[in-house]
Amino acid sequence: MKNVPLADVDHVDRAVLPIGTDYPPGHVLDWHEHRRAQFLYGATGVMVVDTGDGTWTVPPERAVLIPAATRHRVRMLGVSTRSLYVEPDAVPWWPGTCTVVDVPPLLRELLLTAVEFEADYSLSGRAGSVADLLLHEIAARAPLPFHVRIPAGADLAALCREYLAAPDTGVTNAVWAARTNMSERAFTRRFRAETGDSPAVWRGRARLLAAVPLLRSGSVSEVGGRLGYASPAAFTAAFTRTFGIPPSRFAQGHRGRPG
Repeated sequence: MKNVPLADVDHVDRAVLPIGTDYPPGHVLDWHEHRRAQFLYGATGVMVVDTGDGTWTVPPERAVLIPAATRHRVRMLGVSTRSLYVEPDAVPWWPGTCTVVDVPPLLRELLLTAVEFEADYSLSGRAGSVADLLLHEIAARAPLPFHVRIPAGADLAALCREYLAAPDTGVTNAVWAARTNMSERAFTRRFRAETGDSPAVWRGRARLLAAVPLLRSGSVSEVGGRLGYASPAAFTAAFTRTFGIPPSRFAQGHRGRPG
């Protein structure tokens, strides 16, 4: 099924509903939730998924597992998606929070095959076997670290979302503390309690996440400079240390599959 609204087929008695959807550049799926769990794969482009407690950046050839009934928002940057909407009872092992995972060749081909099925595909034939195999393959995926936590407090959350949208290398703990009318020490203590990281560590990770969509149209050197790194080597080292893969895999002009 392609470009079919989930609401049109959600009632169909199938544990796995595959749907492919094409989105215009920069399209935002505003805050919403699904009754089913969702496996959201970007066949092209980059996705940024927000929930109340975190932001997940999904690079090309990766996917995000979204738990059932999780309110979320998705920003699509040149994305054509292949989604699976899964009955929660069929996947008791599904993670309790959004999780970014790799999509190896077998899983990718199964997804591309599945979105050609009708909603009421035969459970006893080839389509049913593909649907079963999809869940086995997804269950075997390991989480990737393309996310940051968002604080529970509305004031801290606003600072973090603002920073994610436009990382400013001039921001310091003192600047953020002043904006929340706290001492720097009290601010840092509260921020760490709500995110598990110091503000400086959080901002460093957020800058690297912001690099992923920027690399779609810029070189490693350009993006590293824009984000305040002293050299391409410093940017590459930080990115690779955090995500386990060099930024060149996502940079403009790279033709190999990221992985």
